[in-house]
Amino acid sequence: MQQVNNVIQGSESAFTAEEYAQRIHRTRERLSAAGVDVMIVTGPENIFWLTGQQTPGYYTFQALLLPVEGEPVFVIRQLEYFNFIANTFISDAAIYQDGDNPVDFLVGMLQQRNWLNKRIGLDKRGWFLPVAVYEALQSKLGVIADTAGVIEPLRAVKSAAEVEKIATAARYVDAGMRAGIAAIRSGADENALVSAMMGAAIAAGSEYVGMEPLVSSGPRSGVPHGTWRRRVIKENDPVFLEMAAAHDRYHAALMRSAWLGRPPAIALEMEKVCQEALQAALDAIRPGATCEAPHLACQQVIDRAGFTDNFKKRAGYSIGVSFAPDWGEGGILSLYSGVTTELQPGMVFHIPPALRIYGEFTVGVSETVVVTESGYRQLSTLNRPLTLL
Repeated sequence: MQQVNNVIQGSESAFTAEEYAQRIHRTRERLSAAGVDVMIVTGPENIFWLTGQQTPGYYTFQALLLPVEGEPVFVIRQLEYFNFIANTFISDAAIYQDGDNPVDFLVGMLQQRNWLNKRIGLDKRGWFLPVAVYEALQSKLGVIADTAGVIEPLRAVKSAAEVEKIATAARYVDAGMRAGIAAIRSGADENALVSAMMGAAIAAGSEYVGMEPLVSSGPRSGVPHGTWRRRVIKENDPVFLEMAAAHDRYHAALMRSAWLGRPPAIALEMEKVCQEALQAALDAIRPGATCEAPHLACQQVIDRAGFTDNFKKRAGYSIGVSFAPDWGEGGILSLYSGVTTELQPGMVFHIPPALRIYGEFTVGVSETVVVTESGYRQLSTLNRPLTLL
């Protein structure tokens, strides 16, 4: 095995070299079918899935040049080179310096390998492809094929090894959520809850996550995607908690609700509906059903209870490999109306029905689940009902 300055090739890789070789082979088949000769891969999730490369330094330019025939080349910043050695089994790295123009450097690599006259593809809709970079590439390469959607369907169905990593992350989430709920008391602030949640999840094994916990209390909990801001929890306050944890970049997430004191009747009714809506969505999961089926089942429960205006979102989304700014794979698959992709064993989803009166409170509950041959398997072991304190 190659060793560079005491760093052993692939020593920190999440999977074996054979696993990545298989993923690259499957991707090449799809590229060939799309009539693309070379794909420029820039998204950190797709890069990780294909190669194992992971770094918080993805804010600087990195790209995998993946030809249908021939060896792939990884374009990477000098500072990330040894990280690349530790995480991947790819032998060919093209290293640029901080004073280099990364786009010019990449084009130079394409030229060196006689790929400029090939049909080149690029995911034009990726989060991590700045407009300026795309325009610069287009000006130098001419017509670029859009390869969005080439890799993502392969990522949607997880292998047994991938599912195990997500299940491990779910155990970290359980530890964090238990600690967060245990920290709720009058006089504690939201920061104390998040500190307990993240501390417990990290102590259990979690790495850095794709998005921060969503924790809020009192009237603040009635604002979607609210985060902690030092608010002190008082008697009769609602508390909303949602978090993720990660193992080898694979995420699991969980949402729970609590109330310090006696909730109003409307909150108890909404929470009951969330529980029923979640179970209805889960019961609709089976191989061959469409991705909209769990959403429609969830929505039906909510509509029947009269809370349609309080639920204006998809029922769930794919979850797995993630880097900030998100812990989900919602760009790959959503459980929502009109999404007719069929569910397959190995797909993994986070399903978080939540209801709120804006500016007053939110109640919600979720599960991360794996589609199985006969239905689903939930990964959390925590009780679902509203925690009353």
